[in-house]
Amino acid sequence: MILINLLPHREAARKRRRDTFNALLGLSVLVGALIVGAIYLWYQAQISEQQNRNAFLKSEITVLEGQIKEIATIESEIKALTERQKAVEDLQADRNLPVHLLNELVKQLPDGVYLTSLKQDNQSVSIQGVAQSNERVSEMLRNLANNTPWLSRPDLVEIVADTISLSARDQRRVAKFNLRVRLMRSSEVQAVLDAAAAAGAANPASAPAKPATP
Repeated sequence: MILINLLPHREAARKRRRDTFNALLGLSVLVGALIVGAIYLWYQAQISEQQNRNAFLKSEITVLEGQIKEIATIESEIKALTERQKAVEDLQADRNLPVHLLNELVKQLPDGVYLTSLKQDNQSVSIQGVAQSNERVSEMLRNLANNTPWLSRPDLVEIVADTISLSARDQRRVAKFNLRVRLMRSSEVQAVLDAAAAAGAANPASAPAKPATP
């Protein structure tokens, strides 16, 4: 007996293939959506973690900035205290400056030079006097510049020729001068002496005699 299938088997096969394709497509879409969702959640977790790190770093930076400000304040206070201490030490050392000034002037004035006025303003000293000649004034300037650590930068402001009367018959020509010189502080003198000592240690043959310390 011969059986004949009259159903549209080709249409049924295409429908089965279409259904299978649609099912696979839906499954692919679902899997793709799950993967995309997982990746999105992972990125969101990474972003959240990085934001937490950034917030922690910002808080730590704020703490460090506060500490830096405190350190800067402490450093400024230390600097101010150091400057005050140095000022006090300079004042204590400067009490003897007039003594050193007079002592050095006695040592460095050549014969034939006489002082008529002496004025000290802080470290600036104005000197007026009379000399037998211009050469005596030049010698005094060289002495003040080279022979004492207590006086430096002598500056001749004025020198004029004049005549003085020693008696009714004895008149002599002299040079009246006006100069300025800088009186060194004890700390500056000590620095000069230390530098000279170091130079003398490096070259003992040419070491000069050490002047009196303050």
